[in-house]
Amino acid sequence: MLLQVIINGILKGGLYALMALGMSLIWGVMDIINIAHGSFIMLGAFCTFWLFEYFKLDPILSLVFSISSMFFLGYFIQKYIINLVIRAVIFITLILAFGIEIFINNFALVLWTADVRKVQVPYGAANFSLGGLATIPFMRLFAFILAIIITTIFFIILNKTKLGRSIRATAQDLDAARLAGVDVAKTYSLTFGFGVAAAGAAGTLWSLLFPINPMMGGVLTLKSFVVVIIGGLGTMLGPIIGGLTLGVVEALGTNWFGQSFENLISFSILVLVLIIRPRGILGGSE
Repeated sequence: MLLQVIINGILKGGLYALMALGMSLIWGVMDIINIAHGSFIMLGAFCTFWLFEYFKLDPILSLVFSISSMFFLGYFIQKYIINLVIRAVIFITLILAFGIEIFINNFALVLWTADVRKVQVPYGAANFSLGGLATIPFMRLFAFILAIIITTIFFIILNKTKLGRSIRATAQDLDAARLAGVDVAKTYSLTFGFGVAAAGAAGTLWSLLFPINPMMGGVLTLKSFVVVIIGGLGTMLGPIIGGLTLGVVEALGTNWFGQSFENLISFSILVLVLIIRPRGILGGSE
């Protein structure tokens, strides 16, 4: 039973890592805490749901649509809205992100109502046995593998491409990046687009595993925030470490205390990390 609980936690932690990847990227590069992040995850989930509902498009294939559509949405939101206050104090950017979240949530609520929905695919409950010791659901395993793949792609982009060098230069020293000829505004727009695209991918997988509704974004933003804090900013491995840590601890905690304690466990971990290691596991020492 303990092995099964730990495996469930690791697999769910993979989805948490994918959820937090975009928030970590935007926060680390642009110094913006995107509290609308969960709303973008919600939009990715509904993009997958409606493509499946009306066109019977397999959710795995719809990843292409959710990622690309969310990338362009994030790109234009940053370019034409957030960029107007990008150098303002953090309180202003927080208020703007909060306003974007309220608009997206209420727009989705009016458009799709508050009904709870879920993508029902034939293979949704498929699983396999691990030597008779534990059962591994295919969809959670797929979410875990996808989180690793997308993180690897982001790592390659950031470390092996000209765009990645621009993003890293902008994150490290904004003035020096400008002097080196980096188009900072475009770099910010692309960074925000990549972060929202990762949220869209997480939304697609969330719609396969859990029920969705237009107001689900708030909790997902908080979960992503917890994962980023646990893992630490400044590294692509941070969301993976933070996601796996949160997933396993939540799985053990809910197994012992019950499902109703899941959020309490998550935010208790957040408080402990902020007290003991404010920069997170991989964030270095003070």
